[in-house]
Amino acid sequence: MTAIEWSDGAPIYRQLKERVVAMLLDGILKPGDALPSVRQVAAEYQLNPITVSRAYQELADEAIVEKRRGLGMYVTEGASEKLLGSERDRFLREEWPLVLERIQRLGLSLDRLLHNATAPNGGQA
Repeated sequence: MTAIEWSDGAPIYRQLKERVVAMLLDGILKPGDALPSVRQVAAEYQLNPITVSRAYQELADEAIVEKRRGLGMYVTEGASEKLLGSERDRFLREEWPLVLERIQRLGLSLDRLLHNATAPNGGQA
């Protein structure tokens, strides 16, 4: 794992879980890969091992990782596809309405948004 800056806006176990999810979606972690041990993550980031265990347990509850007795936690087959679907649903349900509201409040058109998204430097001169 790479350096993490913890935010006060969410519990650390949830931020750690989201970091693992991001690594899966970015292809850094792949099916069959082992997660670092709870002790290793706790020591590296100076966290309580219970915090790390809670993040890992949520991933296991969602069948994103599986515990192999005596070996640790491993990414399950199909984890990326499952996460991609659930993250898309969450985005459309939770984030997109806020983005859409902001777009409408600013009076931005679809043409302007698409132009800025495809123009070099985000359409900035």
